[in-house]
Amino acid sequence: MKFALLTVSYAGLFYSGKALSIEQQIYKAKELGFDALSIETKRPIASPIDLSKADRKRIKEVAAGEGIALCAIESLSNFSSNLMEERENNIAMMQYVLELASDLEIDVVKIFAAWPGIINDEEECALYNSFDRTPYYKRLFPADLRRWDRAVKGIREVSARAADLGITLALQNHAPVIRQGYEDVLAMMQEIDRPNIKLCLDVPLFYERQSDEYVRESIEHCGASTVLTHFGAWNFSQNADGEIIQDPSPSSGETINYKAFFGGLDEIGYEGYLVSEYCLPVYKNHKIAGIEEVDHANKISLKYMKDLLRERRPAMQKSRATL
Repeated sequence: MKFALLTVSYAGLFYSGKALSIEQQIYKAKELGFDALSIETKRPIASPIDLSKADRKRIKEVAAGEGIALCAIESLSNFSSNLMEERENNIAMMQYVLELASDLEIDVVKIFAAWPGIINDEEECALYNSFDRTPYYKRLFPADLRRWDRAVKGIREVSARAADLGITLALQNHAPVIRQGYEDVLAMMQEIDRPNIKLCLDVPLFYERQSDEYVRESIEHCGASTVLTHFGAWNFSQNADGEIIQDPSPSSGETINYKAFFGGLDEIGYEGYLVSEYCLPVYKNHKIAGIEEVDHANKISLKYMKDLLRERRPAMQKSRATL
């Protein structure tokens, strides 16, 4: 498995300090030990309307020179609005996103069925707009079904445009519209029913459903369709002995079951990237912290993940040898 850094981590939104350009983040990815960069199409880093043809050519050259792959484009799509103009604006934005991916020779674009948005001009630190994180057991009403239907239709339209460019769309299991866990994102992918629609499956978005049984079930049903996945760099710390500790998820209070999830992907031969993101406010001593805290979090979380995979592989190889 290979590891990538998501550009939102150094976008200057969630820490005190300036954003790093894509080129600077390529150098940062190499410095920290990542294999690739995953580019989120958000200002001030990588909005497609801000990147000229010359910028795109330079980005490819810098990445190639540093041996850092450009593994994915991550859009902030929202196909679910009940307003016609907002849906049309989203389709137009996605066209720019697809063209950026094509110019950078990237063949995976992550999409949301819906996205709540980020507020970045009212507080010291960026915040997510409020949204309904629908529990997996909640009954769906007509308004929910209409949002679902709009998302399916919109993604089908964009999938046709993506297919013309040889691009796969990775639908993420992220609220709203899609409920927590794997069931909704799998159902939506199946209903869209297009060969270039795959999954971006993230185990932190299972929230409290972190049992080995449920995680293994998600791999059984979704693993073959999963082309991208993320882990959070925001819930790791070190004790006095330097041991790296996984802290409870700030979203659920549970320990995220990366061991079962990444282990399961490894067993089925997953060849995509594990993408690190720091996409929450960075606090230290109850103050907004600087970029050095993001560096530290990325270093220790990446080491934790590499050690996690390294430790399980000898046992897996031994198990296979006895079969």
